[in-house]
Amino acid sequence: MNDNHPDLDSTKLVTVAERGDEMSASILISLLQEEGIRAIATGGFTSGFRAEAPGMVAVQTIESDAARAKEIIAEIKVEWPEESA
Repeated sequence: MNDNHPDLDSTKLVTVAERGDEMSASILISLLQEEGIRAIATGGFTSGFRAEAPGMVAVQTIESDAARAKEIIAEIKVEWPEESA
């Protein structure tokens, strides 16, 4: 993992993917972390709601890692054809 990231408190986070549940987001985060990209999930509390507009779990990285994260996600998208990146 690259430890040369700036202070995360002052870094802009970018959503690089959305998943319908926390489990799918966690798997994606693990894959990104294996590639040295720090990632987090947000929105897990609302993802399970059964409403007309259910929430999604956003997978986020710092802005400087976003392009690379999206490339990695595009490579594994074949494994998740029903999900949108």
